Amino acid sequence: MPQPGRTPLAPSFPVTLRTDDNVRIDAAHTPSRGAEDLGIVLAHGFTGSLRERPTRRITHVLSGFGGVVSFDFRGHGRSGGESTVGDREILDLDAAVRHARTIGYARVTVVGFSMGGAVALRHAGVLGGVDAVAAVSAPARWYYRGTRPMRQVHWAIERPAGRLAARLGKRTRIKKGAWDPVPLAPYEAAARISPTPLLVVHGDADAFFPLDHAYQIHGAAAEPKELWIEPGYGHAESAATPELIRRIGRWLRLRA
Repeated sequence: MPQPGRTPLAPSFPVTLRTDDNVRIDAAHTPSRGAEDLGIVLAHGFTGSLRERPTRRITHVLSGFGGVVSFDFRGHGRSGGESTVGDREILDLDAAVRHARTIGYARVTVVGFSMGGAVALRHAGVLGGVDAVAAVSAPARWYYRGTRPMRQVHWAIERPAGRLAARLGKRTRIKKGAWDPVPLAPYEAAARISPTPLLVVHGDADAFFPLDHAYQIHGAAAEPKELWIEPGYGHAESAATPELIRRIGRWLRLRA
């Protein structure tokens, strides 16, 4: 039973997807409460999951604007494989985009948060096939260690003890070893997205990535593009208000 005064979350239906490199991806489809022809693929941040409360809340709000396909990246939650922290995750996102097309959405858009925002940029720039992209709290470039939270993230990725902590504490399995080759940076991918509409959203209170990341992504991209700098907004899903998500949903519906 829903708690008094709390709106119940929209029902989601489980889906299992397969990537082009044969990784099993755990996903869910939340049918539209708004535009029946618009599909929104939701890409979570590093160590996130479609089952976490912030992601479920965002899914519910976005379902007022289109049907939502949410999923766990490889190495996260109930998906198979190991996380490559933004590299081969474009194949996970592509599987979700293809599924949205398969179940009948004529327009398919992507909104990604943090690592998911970087993946959304890289997917649109490298693979394409979407009608609009929103990157929220995304890094512009790799290996950034300029904030304490990002130094902690790199400890989790690079050290055996960090990977163990991520696996036990967040159900995130991280692939050992360095990238080879280093994937295209998110800002470089942003330069390839046009003519697909791009929205870059970033908070001026983001403790992970300062505003220069948003400016670098937006500056590299060609039109059509928009940049929203949100006063007081922190980082990614956990800090996103329902009103911000509604604004993103309206933008996706109008631009796709």
